[in-house]
Amino acid sequence: MEILLIEDDPILSTNISEALKAEGFQVSSYYDGLLAEKNMRQNSYDCIILDISLPGKNGFEVLQDFRTHNTGTPVIILTAFSELEDKIKGYNSGADDYLSKPFFMRELILRVNSLLKRAGTKAELNQQTVIDDLTIDLGKNKVTKRGIDIELTPREFQILKKLAHAPGEIVPKRELIQEIWGTSMDANTNTIEVYINFLRKKIDKPFETQSIKTKVGYGYYLDVT
Repeated sequence: MEILLIEDDPILSTNISEALKAEGFQVSSYYDGLLAEKNMRQNSYDCIILDISLPGKNGFEVLQDFRTHNTGTPVIILTAFSELEDKIKGYNSGADDYLSKPFFMRELILRVNSLLKRAGTKAELNQQTVIDDLTIDLGKNKVTKRGIDIELTPREFQILKKLAHAPGEIVPKRELIQEIWGTSMDANTNTIEVYINFLRKKIDKPFETQSIKTKVGYGYYLDVT
């Protein structure tokens, strides 16, 4: 799990970072609102801890911008103030939780873990998988290639998502069938081959590519070379 920490107090930032790392989290730290905002547009995190009083751009502004393109990643706001209006403004900006300074590190860890547990599926649904010129939006069940929308059936999307989970690695035919159709289908059926052909006609043929490959006798994989 990776946490983004945005706090301009170097001592507090170090203390929070050390406490999180002691719990097994990876931590990226920023001290400036503008730099953090740029980073948040380029990278994804499991949780964000955001101070309100920041140089460059304050935490409310950073959070409002972040929520225009990411509504799933949980955000905890830190502030030296405990006034109700600040809390309301924080939640209205898109915060999931709120801690007033000073606070116990243990309480922060508990809140981070609680938000991560609650976010679970929601955070996963906001992820995008990008493989070369192919983009798979897990939340919207949407696929684009070279900026062109590709319409897939639910089964086709499930198969592509499974292949995209580990690009370049062979996914056995039996594993694909059991995960998508369960145990109700005979693993010797050619149904999976039919769906793979459907996918190739949509993902590869119009673009003159060969990204979905077959390993004869084993299964299928997405070529990333």
